[in-house]
Amino acid sequence: MTRAIRFERVGGPEVLQLQTVELPPPAAGEATIRHAAIGLNFIDVYHRTGLYPLPLPSGIGLEAAGVVEAVGEGVTEVAVGDRVAYAGGPVGAYAEARNLPAHRLLRLPDEIFFDTAAAMMLQGLTAAYLLRRTYRVQPGDAVLIHAAAGGVGLIACQWARALGATVIGTVGSPAKAELARAHGCQHVIDYSREDFAARVREITGGEGVAVVYDGVGKDTFAGSLDSLRPLGMMVSYGNASGPVPPVDLIQLSQKGSLFITRPTLMSYTARREDLLALGDELFAVVADGRVRIEVHQRYALADAAHAHRDLEARRTTGSTIFLP
Repeated sequence: MTRAIRFERVGGPEVLQLQTVELPPPAAGEATIRHAAIGLNFIDVYHRTGLYPLPLPSGIGLEAAGVVEAVGEGVTEVAVGDRVAYAGGPVGAYAEARNLPAHRLLRLPDEIFFDTAAAMMLQGLTAAYLLRRTYRVQPGDAVLIHAAAGGVGLIACQWARALGATVIGTVGSPAKAELARAHGCQHVIDYSREDFAARVREITGGEGVAVVYDGVGKDTFAGSLDSLRPLGMMVSYGNASGPVPPVDLIQLSQKGSLFITRPTLMSYTARREDLLALGDELFAVVADGRVRIEVHQRYALADAAHAHRDLEARRTTGSTIFLP
């Protein structure tokens, strides 16, 4: 048996309940992971509210780090005693221990601790595919990163700066502006006070940015399109403010033959070789200090509902973890 957060109906944070559940031996191709730390991400809210529906009742959570306790038949990717981390499905990371397909696990380098790994896997792998696959940032590119003081934002700002880009970020408060500046963001725009698209044009001398990384959604989408240079790419990877409304494709031609994509981490890591490649890139920039991972909030697993309330109220910055 083990303890895990479950929910039987969609709704507010109150639907999250700590329960004792059965943990069977790992099946063929699976490994049992004893969690040392678990990550909190906004996609967990989407699952809890039903924006991204799950079969109910369900567990919740998509990333964690810990130690392999047992392996099922045929497992070659990991061994008992390995320090590992993961991000992505199947859901159920909010648990003391769980079974997972072994091919979704990444061995951790010795330089990366469990708290760091749990705080960075989903957000870090997201930043990795955004910056290195969806639009491959080049030296000299100007990029716009929304929610620059959020978990993905802080990683992406540091990484983009290390790649030689001019990094423009948006935030919602002066405190978050300082945090973004401390993590590689050269130009910070408070979108609660300024027209961010106009400021982007000013910063770039009227040209616009090569790419916008937008995890906010509805509130920033129109301005994001207006921030792009001709042939620029709009990367809409999240809906923190709500889903983006339907898009009239003629806008893309009118604004300079723009590109738009709605990527997901699962698509970019569906093949193990792609997962390993992105993981290697992420571990390298963290291990050598080009990207710093800072855990700003820690909650007990039993306090999952409280953590969700803080996340939705935008009272959190950077990365947040649960300690089982």
